Amino acid sequence: MTTPGEPALRRRLGLFDTVTLGLGSMIGAGIFVALAPAAAAAGTGLLVGLAIAGVVATCNAMSSAWLAARYPQSGGTYVYGRERLGPFWGHTAGWSFVVGKTASCAAMALTVGYYAWPQYAHAVAVAAVVALTAVGYAGVQRSALLTRIIVAAVLAVLALVVTVLLGFGGAQAARLTLGGDVTAYGVLQAAGLMFFAFAGYARIATLGEEVTDPEKTIPRAIPIALGITLVVYALVAVAVLAELGATGLAGSQAPLSDAVRTAGFSALEPVVGVAAAIGALGALLALLLGVSRTTLAMARDRHLPHVLAAVHPRHRTPHRAELAVGAAVAVLAAVVDLGSAIGFSSFGVLLYYAIANASALTLGRRVLPALGLVGCLTLVATLPLTSVLAGAIVVAVGMISYSAGARRRHGV
Repeated sequence: MTTPGEPALRRRLGLFDTVTLGLGSMIGAGIFVALAPAAAAAGTGLLVGLAIAGVVATCNAMSSAWLAARYPQSGGTYVYGRERLGPFWGHTAGWSFVVGKTASCAAMALTVGYYAWPQYAHAVAVAAVVALTAVGYAGVQRSALLTRIIVAAVLAVLALVVTVLLGFGGAQAARLTLGGDVTAYGVLQAAGLMFFAFAGYARIATLGEEVTDPEKTIPRAIPIALGITLVVYALVAVAVLAELGATGLAGSQAPLSDAVRTAGFSALEPVVGVAAAIGALGALLALLLGVSRTTLAMARDRHLPHVLAAVHPRHRTPHRAELAVGAAVAVLAAVVDLGSAIGFSSFGVLLYYAIANASALTLGRRVLPALGLVGCLTLVATLPLTSVLAGAIVVAVGMISYSAGARRRHGV
């Protein structure tokens, strides 16, 4: 938490910019990359998986909004868990967020690379991370302006794709019906993978120290951003599934590009590719800012090196945390593959939101936080086994580290 001797971040984001930053974290690369693995898991049950992910996301968003109004500080669920459940759960939430969203950042950077220059995807990904870390270092207001432009461009292209596919392509309503390939496990795994594309509203909560009138602005911004995203994702998923079918979608490396080509509009492929790269850049920018703010909050409490708690005297941004996060993401982007990054990210972020819902339960609200908690834990358990194992190991390392540090602090 902020102490009197530590400089605070500057409050300068209104409702519009706050919503825009949330949209930039959600309506980005997620919709361009998450549909295919989700279709591979759920088959013709993809839309059911999307609906489940939307319900869980809505519960999580409302829990986050209620908590953000009570605790308008940088850090999101790290702060909420610490204040409502105790330091151990706050640390676990923060650790899960930092490692999960660092993987998300790597996935966004790789998406830029694969769409912009596939032969050198990893090099392009690293370059994107370096460039956007510099943007964040220069000040969050410039980042908000850039995100506003990116969100407008991506929404325009997605609207064009949906219009072309549903209005002029070969979309077939029969491809939207459930077939014999649907299983409960597959649908739930698809929901967990699709959750990767929804989780950006946490970005809004982590901005608590930089939002004007946060007690009112954040609870309004979160449902607005999520509501817009739900509508956009539903329209895009219906259009692409109706055009390609579940099998075609599952085998696609670039679903939206393949859909417009199949519909007979090959000229739109470069436009879709550019939009995917731009959307990934917007999501990457917003995520880098969010992870650095949670890192700042944990460093203030000395759960991460306290040197990362510094705030730039002129830009009023957590510049050391931003540089550290940018370096970690650049390393991951250089070595990991996209599928592994998505699965690992979903594990960390779902656990983070499980703690957010548990924290919201202590506020006296019952139905939505309880549904969100059960939903998060269920989706975590149905993710691909490699993601579950890797995520569990990394989170356990964070828990053990905290417990060992607590014993040292108390002289045990």
